[in-house]
Amino acid sequence: MSKEADALYDEMCRLVGDAVMCLCDTDIETKKHNIANVLETALLSNNPEHTEQMRKAMQAAINVLTRF
Repeated sequence: MSKEADALYDEMCRLVGDAVMCLCDTDIETKKHNIANVLETALLSNNPEHTEQMRKAMQAAINVLTRF
């Protein structure tokens, strides 16, 4: 993989991990659907602190989680 692809994958993993921890903190099951919802909510928030790389990683993770 290229450096860019590696960085995107690393960011996807970090974001999914953060989403799982948020769900655990609120006693919500860590199912794919719930993780994708956390990421979709974050993506739609248009937080100015989200970098372009973070937005790409969120969308890529959502795509993977909702694939099946």
